[in-house]
Amino acid sequence: MIFLIIGAVIIIVVYLVLNFSPALGGKKSPASLQRIKESKNFSNGKFNNQIPTPMDMNVKESFKVMTQMIKGNPLSRPKSGIIAISLEPQFARENEVSQITWFGHSAFLLKVSGLILLLDPMLGNSPSPFPFLGPKRYSRKLPIEIAELPEIDAVIFSHDHYDHLDYGSILKLKNKVKQFIVPLGVASHLERWGVDPQIIQEHDWWDEFTFRGLTLASTPARHFSGRGLGGRDTSLWCSWVILSEQTRIFFSGDSGYGPHFKEIGEKYGPFDLTLMECGQYNEKWAGIHMMPEETVQAHLDVKGKLMIPIHWAAFTLSLHSWTEPIERAVKAAKQLNTAIATPRIGETITIGADEYPSSAWWK
Repeated sequence: MIFLIIGAVIIIVVYLVLNFSPALGGKKSPASLQRIKESKNFSNGKFNNQIPTPMDMNVKESFKVMTQMIKGNPLSRPKSGIIAISLEPQFARENEVSQITWFGHSAFLLKVSGLILLLDPMLGNSPSPFPFLGPKRYSRKLPIEIAELPEIDAVIFSHDHYDHLDYGSILKLKNKVKQFIVPLGVASHLERWGVDPQIIQEHDWWDEFTFRGLTLASTPARHFSGRGLGGRDTSLWCSWVILSEQTRIFFSGDSGYGPHFKEIGEKYGPFDLTLMECGQYNEKWAGIHMMPEETVQAHLDVKGKLMIPIHWAAFTLSLHSWTEPIERAVKAAKQLNTAIATPRIGETITIGADEYPSSAWWK
């Protein structure tokens, strides 16, 4: 009887968590559902990639990967952590040149045309709905605390995975953000977390629009989406094109390699700067996360001039060593004679400058 009671309590707790924990996100509004149904990329109840992207592993493969993840790789994270460069609260307002600052993983603060944008600002300690259970951030602290950030003109998200869209970060950010710009279906999470629906824009692939003098375009990626149970691929994932009169930027979001990069390059390239996913890959899920050599090729496909590898140096979400992504990307960039920047976390780069960070700081 005691075991039955304990089992019943566990079932009830799990049910309540999965159905009522705000970190898992919210339900889509009727207006959002209508936009989703009208999308050419949505069919049979889910969004689809441009090309077949199998992600399912059999039981044996899944068990093997799970065992390897539990066992761990002694080189999967820096032994003594990473010390981020500290930023003063006024850093983003010091001048009017186009600049970008990396916060680790895929999070950036971008200053362009006098506007301040945040890209995928996962600024929490762990990419998990329950941070005490998930992998921990390598750096002991952020370059600047969220409370010290200036007013943000727009926050742009690529998709709704926990390592990109973070519940705790949104709670701290939402009152200093003028506009949220997201792929179709992602607004529901923000609305549940208290963001005014009036300041949220949802966009489909190839939507092109203006935002306070910038031209933005939601462009394809090869990935998937979902938070919690039952929500897989019910919201869209994307990359982003950000164009000003002086600067052209491409942000890959999460993506496996595919023909969409050349399509984007033909339509919107060349780009002064590309922020290209490079990390948390594995041959078993190569369709949704590029290998570093593919990252460099994708940069060339979109006609990029300078590339910053992203999606590494913050969390361990795969089996490779933590420095492998950048080492392979640097090697591939040299072989293909293309420029690659390797900023430290918290280091600001002036876009279009003749010089950019290139040290092997991770060594």
